[in-house]
Amino acid sequence: MEKSKKQAALDYHSKGRPGKIEIRSTKPCVTSRELSLAYSPGVAEPCLEIADNPDDVFKYTAKGNLVGVVSNGSAVLGLGNIGPLAGKPVMEGKGVLFKRFADVDVFDIELNATTVEEMVQAVKALEPTFGGINLEDIKAPECFEVEQQLQEIMDIPVFHDDQHGTAIIASAGFVNAVELTNRKFSELKVVFSGAGAASMAIAKLFFQLGVKPENLLMTDSKGVIYEGRKEGMNKYKEQFAVKTSHRTLADAMKGADAFMGCSAKGVVNKEMVASMAKNPIIFAMANPDPEITPEEVAEVRDDAIMATGRTDYPNQVNNVLGFPFIFRGALDVRARKINEEMKIAAVYALANLAKEEVPENVKMAYGNTNFSFGKNYLIPKPFDKRVLTRVSSAVAKAACESGVARKVISDFKQYSLDLEARLGQSGEFMRLVRSRLKSATTKKRIVFTEGSNTRILRAVNILIDEGRVIPILIGYKDNIHQKMDKLGLSHMKDIVEIIKPADSDHFENYYFDYHADRQRKGATLSLSEDLLKRGNYFASMMVRQGHAEGMITGATQNYPDCFKPMMRVLGSSLDAKACGIIILVFQNRIIFLADCTVTINPTAEDLVQIAENTAQLYQKLLQKDPRIAFLSYSNFGSNMNDDTVKVKKAVKLARERMPTLKLDGEMQADVAVNNEILKNLFSFSDLDQAADILVFPDLQSANIGYKLVTQLSDCTAIGPIIAPSNYSANIVQRTSSVDEIINMTHITALLSDLNKKE
Repeated sequence: MEKSKKQAALDYHSKGRPGKIEIRSTKPCVTSRELSLAYSPGVAEPCLEIADNPDDVFKYTAKGNLVGVVSNGSAVLGLGNIGPLAGKPVMEGKGVLFKRFADVDVFDIELNATTVEEMVQAVKALEPTFGGINLEDIKAPECFEVEQQLQEIMDIPVFHDDQHGTAIIASAGFVNAVELTNRKFSELKVVFSGAGAASMAIAKLFFQLGVKPENLLMTDSKGVIYEGRKEGMNKYKEQFAVKTSHRTLADAMKGADAFMGCSAKGVVNKEMVASMAKNPIIFAMANPDPEITPEEVAEVRDDAIMATGRTDYPNQVNNVLGFPFIFRGALDVRARKINEEMKIAAVYALANLAKEEVPENVKMAYGNTNFSFGKNYLIPKPFDKRVLTRVSSAVAKAACESGVARKVISDFKQYSLDLEARLGQSGEFMRLVRSRLKSATTKKRIVFTEGSNTRILRAVNILIDEGRVIPILIGYKDNIHQKMDKLGLSHMKDIVEIIKPADSDHFENYYFDYHADRQRKGATLSLSEDLLKRGNYFASMMVRQGHAEGMITGATQNYPDCFKPMMRVLGSSLDAKACGIIILVFQNRIIFLADCTVTINPTAEDLVQIAENTAQLYQKLLQKDPRIAFLSYSNFGSNMNDDTVKVKKAVKLARERMPTLKLDGEMQADVAVNNEILKNLFSFSDLDQAADILVFPDLQSANIGYKLVTQLSDCTAIGPIIAPSNYSANIVQRTSSVDEIINMTHITALLSDLNKKE
């Protein structure tokens, strides 16, 4: 399994375009005119404007949304001094998180520099490029000096996340832990294990919160840092030297109210925890393994409040809750620096958010856990979208009030709305599907008819690792095991159930059931027996009999060869007209296309049924009503012939069948998806916004349309999803990637759960 995970990580970074990031143009550059505007001669105009007014650089370039993630690779994650080249994947990953959570663009800069002077000189020279600098994975004590010097000489924010990011998140949790235990900061006795960048930054924030320096004991590998100590000291540790007789961590923890760990696994034992004061606060944040685990603490006391750096325990101190949103706020006011006021504002924004009611989508993302403020929920979750609006707004406001902002925001309510719109909602589609699936009461058994296919096996490996579904493979066990060995997936042999249809205990019952259902449609008993030996028939019957909740087929077969068996065994709900629906997930919108795979030349009545099927699927998955456009090459009667009249008739019937939904047609595709065209040319339309569902007039146009869009645009295509059906069975395309198979499996599993609830 470890070998498989290692290979999966290597494949993730190497497959397709190497790495995790790319640069894309935000302006069109197709015509000669656009080229002349983008570069010579047009580019001279913004250059001259900036030369006259340097602040115009924020108006005409990307500087205001660009952060440099800078490292020399001297202290990478838990890997140590592996150098700038080996650290590059981490810096790219940091860029992905900036973009994913706060829409901040990043260039990762890996410096072949070992001294403070080299790093300072190199980063200072980059100032014209960036709106901010995120220092990353630079070892102590050099990181302190580099940050301090750069903050003094640069006029943009410089922020060492290993220090201040950890400090802000830990302090937010600590504020709430102090409140829950009815303590006062001024009376707290706090012990630190570790005297590195994170520990010192947390300690300094604690002083800002009200902890008295004489009540904070910091320890390193040599013991307590006390006044007069000579061994292992430097000017940074001297700031935390206090008068005390304590010399060891064990001494320091006796009677302590709180422990903050930024050191190493196992440095704290149960005896030390037992010696602490009542209701101790224990933040054991060493990664990947904490100084002491919650299980070990629970063995000696039940009154402790704990946090760790781990995702599998409550109260994870996760830096992703900080740096994207802190920089977002700083960039939006063009801050000159990230000062103490901005850090404290971020601390309290996070602490206060943890006290608010948690939205349902956040609960679903964590297995439908019912989070509420208390000892197991001190810190908000990273996937809580409100972190963006709360933290970024608080940081921006503090920057304005403390005088480091070049641009002042006057309406923070509007600013929060702008932040929400910045990332868009539809990019979250598959995450929300997985979240809802995770909240299901049981794991869903999904059967794959092409059990020896390479893409299916790779997808199944990931699905097993995710733990949301139980995959079942159809095929010959020896062949599938050989393929697993070849792919480095041998660990799956003892995990995944493999079924050869004719050898199944249910085989006879299946073909007798099929014969009983189809005997008046030409299916003799012997034919039924023969058909049920085939994967698509057998898997469909597994779903029908309740031995699987869903099925996936199509990775190696033509669509009709999959569709016919499924329809013969499962049929469709209420004898309704089945259709194939493609979901296109763009950065800022989701569009459902129908019918893309089933009915060649639908009648007006068929189109209404297709629209209704698609609307029902949309409502199930997105939990809101769609807007529906019936497509044609005509706009509202501009062409009159049999084809356009059919669509016009479908619209009339659809309004009668679905009176509560907003729908219109016949209309051309550009009108249906473009708000400006819709409003300016056809303001009379019943659609107040661009459509969410596009109903095509025939199979040919639908199939051509969705395949063109998926190949020529930046979107994720999911489908075709067959609807309606009492059962959850779907066909992937033969060209589907592993990710697309996984997406389809998640949706299939979710739909099986939703169908069951109905």
